Amino acid sequence: MKITDVRAHQIRIPYDAGVASFRQGASAITALDMVIVEVTTDAGLTGWGDAFAYVCPRTTRSAVEEMIAPQARGLEVPDAAGIPAVMEQIQRNLHLFGRYGITMFAISGLDIALWDLAAKIKGVPVHRLLGETRRPAIPAYASLLRIGTPDNIASECKKALALGYGAIKLHETTAPAVYAAREAIGPGIPLMVDMNCPLSGEQAIAFAGTCRDAQPMFLEEPVWPPEDFAALAEVRSKGGLGVAAGENACTEYQFRQMMNAGAVSHAQPSVIKVGGITEFLKVAALADRLGVKIVPHSPYFGPGLLATLHLLAGRDDGFVEMFYLKREACLWGGRADVDATGHVAVPTGLGLGYEPDRGVMERYRVA
Repeated sequence: MKITDVRAHQIRIPYDAGVASFRQGASAITALDMVIVEVTTDAGLTGWGDAFAYVCPRTTRSAVEEMIAPQARGLEVPDAAGIPAVMEQIQRNLHLFGRYGITMFAISGLDIALWDLAAKIKGVPVHRLLGETRRPAIPAYASLLRIGTPDNIASECKKALALGYGAIKLHETTAPAVYAAREAIGPGIPLMVDMNCPLSGEQAIAFAGTCRDAQPMFLEEPVWPPEDFAALAEVRSKGGLGVAAGENACTEYQFRQMMNAGAVSHAQPSVIKVGGITEFLKVAALADRLGVKIVPHSPYFGPGLLATLHLLAGRDDGFVEMFYLKREACLWGGRADVDATGHVAVPTGLGLGYEPDRGVMERYRVA
């Protein structure tokens, strides 16, 4: 079976985040940008992937069309055992463009689609290809966007718990915000704080000390630049709190540098950025050997979310991240949403488990 084509579908689905906001510089973001990768074969089977595209969808789309598609057309579709070699060769072929950023976003989209195809050919869900299934549903945490006002933070946290979520993540950078959330949710609910790289190492250590009594599970990316692993390690050793990072890291190699530096208690590979399922599996195996917890970065709603669920199905712990917002439409007909118990069911259909709603794709397609 050979690959006949690779297409990149640029999709933009508006959302409502209420009192919260998501900004890129001075610009407010009010829609989910996705680049969905469609890999077709001469046997009529289709695989679906997902390439990271927040605020850069045209760039990611171009990378898939101009860099990935020529590499993939005409290839024999590999089985699960053969995917790593195929993807390594493509990384080698494209190393001129770097193994980070847009290049790896596009590579991630192809990799996920190949795993979808491999599982469909085998007649099983992706998680069955990955090993033993340990969990049929994954606990979700509500990933709140930036809110700022402590009263509004407390209110949104309470609303999320009422919907069934059993853990909360803030995107905040002040101690009053952290304490407002902790007071609202009580002492037994896991609380995470995503800072998005605003501080120096010394500032982050001071911030950790200020927030310690609120007992966040971790501070996520507290330090600029995010690849300053020595500074992150110092924050972890002196701040008294867990440290998480990795959403901006690509390939197992960069995670190895991070973990060997002692930079993180929690590693956060993003399947649509790190290099797909193949690289995610390498990162998870490395983390398990070194005693680092895996908490994936997954605030997206395309095939990358489904891939994350399959990856977590084989692990005993780890939350799935869900952006706390209301989408105007869903590619999966609501089947990958959080249920009343705060869990998301692992798909049991072939491949990634669900086929995207082409009607939704057409309605929200960006030409």
